[in-house]
Amino acid sequence: MHRSDSGRETDRPLRLGIMGGTFNPIHYGHLVTAQEALVQFHLDKVIFMPSGHPPHKKDGEILLPEERYLMTVIATASNPDFSVSRMEIERKGPSYAIDTVRGLKKIYGESTEIFFITGADAILEILTWKDAEKLYDMCKFIAATRPGYCLEKFKKLHLLPNDTELGKKKPQVYFMEIPALAISSTDIRHRVCKGKPIKYLVPEGVANYIYKCNFYR
Repeated sequence: MHRSDSGRETDRPLRLGIMGGTFNPIHYGHLVTAQEALVQFHLDKVIFMPSGHPPHKKDGEILLPEERYLMTVIATASNPDFSVSRMEIERKGPSYAIDTVRGLKKIYGESTEIFFITGADAILEILTWKDAEKLYDMCKFIAATRPGYCLEKFKKLHLLPNDTELGKKKPQVYFMEIPALAISSTDIRHRVCKGKPIKYLVPEGVANYIYKCNFYR
């Protein structure tokens, strides 16, 4: 049971979306993905979770956690269904999804349904994450794809809906097509470095923050 935005209690479990990522920088593709997941999967809220020290990232261009957190706050401030958590940036050591999900269950209750929102390619990485099979029991996954994205690799791994395979436990994955995912953080960093415009790729406040702090130069 949880209290809805209207203040009334409801018997159904809280449905919580977790939008994880480095957000280096956050862009409209992230925001559109989170909003679409909110609507399609009837989520009560989406929490953006900037990673602190992601163990799978070795990009020398990654900004400090606090800088990426501030950009995420700026980008999401106008949406009442979005919030930003400091959980991972304040955690010492590497940021593991299993620790984040456990922490959220403690805060919001064990009955909370958690939907981990990520890019389709990252789903393949999930198979290598820390305590992956325990994570599958604790949350579901929403995989965002670009239009025309080939799902053949997921078929081979039996990760599509209704796929079954005896033996090893698999994550419960839902696929969601997002046109705005043609935007990428890597491309934005390269554009800033080359002096190209990033208007309409990121929220105006995020662009101003990038320029003011001289990021990605």
